[in-house]
Amino acid sequence: MTGTVLAPLFVDALGEFFRPGTLSEVLLNGLSKAALYAMIASGLTLVFGLLGVLNFAHGSFTMLGAYLGGLVMVVLVGSATGDLARVLFFLVGTLVVFAAIGALGGAVEVGLIRQLYDRPPIYQILLTFGLALVLDEGARIVVAFYGLQPITDWRDALGTKPGFMAENLEVAGLTVAPLALFQIVFGVVTIGAVWLFLTRTRYGMVVRAGSEDDEMTAALGIDVNRVFTTVFALGSAVAGVAGMLLMWDPVWGASLPLAHETLLPAFVVVIVGGLGTFRGTVVAAGLVGLVDATMTWWFQNAITFTGLPEMMIFLVLVLTLIVRPQGLFGVEEVGGH
Repeated sequence: MTGTVLAPLFVDALGEFFRPGTLSEVLLNGLSKAALYAMIASGLTLVFGLLGVLNFAHGSFTMLGAYLGGLVMVVLVGSATGDLARVLFFLVGTLVVFAAIGALGGAVEVGLIRQLYDRPPIYQILLTFGLALVLDEGARIVVAFYGLQPITDWRDALGTKPGFMAENLEVAGLTVAPLALFQIVFGVVTIGAVWLFLTRTRYGMVVRAGSEDDEMTAALGIDVNRVFTTVFALGSAVAGVAGMLLMWDPVWGASLPLAHETLLPAFVVVIVGGLGTFRGTVVAAGLVGLVDATMTWWFQNAITFTGLPEMMIFLVLVLTLIVRPQGLFGVEEVGGH
């Protein structure tokens, strides 16, 4: 009896899913999630690719970027009206977050991480995990002291509720969410800027040389320690900017759990793409984002089980580890391990 009931429901859901409007909505949501995942995971990839450090505090940098970005936006927006004004203020806030979180990341590398490069990886893992606990609890104290919660108050001040970019657009007969488009464009620009830095600038070539052979790079007269600091700061800054974008998202928002909520998908993307490969991270982010958006639609509209979409991205991780343990574009040895 159950099978005879579920079969028509599944057929109806399948027909609804393949409607052009539904497919465009799922695709747009998938690409917006992919842009967010790529931004968060790219910093993690940069740090591991050159330094060989698995930074468990990476999600904390994202969370701090969200709160700092929210504070900047609340101060700047004030009585400003119109989406264009908020976008311009958002870009100003992005520069502030990039500089502040990048400086914090550089200080962490110089003061803590640098002391452990010659130690086994477990020391770095324990250090960054402890650092994540310190940053998260520090943020919790500040949030409680200044009463920065609930998150809805932030969204009201930022203009994201009730209407910022909430009115869908009709493009060629398809419904398009402006906020999702903004996330995609912003993510593509950010990832493109990092890629251009690594492949088209002199310092980017130095970074790639240091990741391949740091001893030879140092023998050529290059300050490898400064390169390491720059890369760690850049990776942290990109994570902070991703938090700035998540702060504006009605699904995520600025919250303390954001640290671990973003760290887990970031590790999934990095492992699926291949540890230390920037191209693999971008491709894996696209794959994970589309799977996440597709499964979210199915479990919200056909099966009505909202707890499963997040689990599906870990199924992608498990399948990748079974079929190709080094990841889609990974190599056998990276980051000195």
